[in-house]
Amino acid sequence: MYRLRLVPDKTKIKFMNGRIAGLVVSAILSIASATLFFYPGLNYGIDFKGGILIEARTPGPADFGALRSAIGSLGFGDAQLQQFGSPQDVLIRLERQPGGDEAQQRVASAIRAKLTQGFPGTELRRVEVVGATVSEELFTNGMIAMGLALVAMLIYIAFRFQWPFGVGAVSTLVLDVTKLIGVFVVTQMQFNLTSIAAILTIMGYSINDKVVVYDRVRENLRKYKSMPLRELIDQSINETLNRTINTSLTVFLATLPLSIFARGTLQEFAILVLIGIVIGTSSSIFIAAPILLFLGEKRLRRGAPEPRGKFAEERMP
Repeated sequence: MYRLRLVPDKTKIKFMNGRIAGLVVSAILSIASATLFFYPGLNYGIDFKGGILIEARTPGPADFGALRSAIGSLGFGDAQLQQFGSPQDVLIRLERQPGGDEAQQRVASAIRAKLTQGFPGTELRRVEVVGATVSEELFTNGMIAMGLALVAMLIYIAFRFQWPFGVGAVSTLVLDVTKLIGVFVVTQMQFNLTSIAAILTIMGYSINDKVVVYDRVRENLRKYKSMPLRELIDQSINETLNRTINTSLTVFLATLPLSIFARGTLQEFAILVLIGIVIGTSSSIFIAAPILLFLGEKRLRRGAPEPRGKFAEERMP
C-alpha cells in the first residue's frame, strides 16, 4: 500500500556539518531579541500594564469610526478597538487612567453609559478593570510559571536520559523563548496572559520534539558503541526526520485556519503557535543536537573504546 512520505525513509543528511552555522545564527537572533526586549520593549497588554477592557456586541455590523469618536469624546485618551468573532463583536481597550482603582471604575462606567446611550441595543458582554497591583502580580506569576516549566523539564530530561541531554534541551528552549520575545517586539503583538499560555504551549511541543530525537540518540548509543558521536547524532536525526516533519506539519496545518479566520487573542495565540512550531522543529535539529554533541562527546562515551578507522557496528543482542 502506497504511503505519502514528505521525507524518504533512509536519508543521509550530514546535519552536524552545519552545527556551527546553526548555533551562530541562533545566538545572533537570541541576542538581538534580548536587546529588543530592553529597547523598544514589549507591547504589554492590559493584563500586565493595567487598564480597562470592554467586550461589546452591537445590533449590526460595528461602526468603528463612530465608536472610536464617541469614546474619544470622553477625553480618556486613544482607545484601541478590535473586531473579533463576528462583525458585531468589538473589543475596546484603554490604558490605565490617572488615579487609583476607583478612578478606573468611573471611567469604565462612563464608557458603558456612552455605548448604551449612543448605540441603542448594544450589549456589554464583559467589562474588566485591571489595577496596577493585580497586573504586577499577573506578570510575576507568569514569569514564575515559565521558569518553573524550564526547571521541571530540565529535571525530567536529566532523570530520563543523562544530564547532558537535560542541559541541551533546556538551553535550546531558552533560545527558543528569546526568539519568541523578539517576535513580540518586532510585530508589537500585545504581551499578555494569552501570550504566556502560547509560550508554555510551544515549550511543551518543542521539548516533546527534542525528546523524540534524544530518545533515538540514546538507543543508538547502545546499539553502535564504536560509532563516532557526530555520525551517530546525524543518523539519529535522519531516522526521526520523517516523524518530526509529519508531526510538525500536522500541528501547523491544524492551527493555520485559526490564524487566518479567528480574531483577537485567539488569532494571536494561533500565530504564535505557528511561529513556535517552526522555531521548535528547526532548533531540535540545528541547536539541540549540536549542543548535545559538544556536551556529550566525552561524557556519553565514558568508558567506551576510541574508534579507529572505519567504525564497526556493534549491535546489542
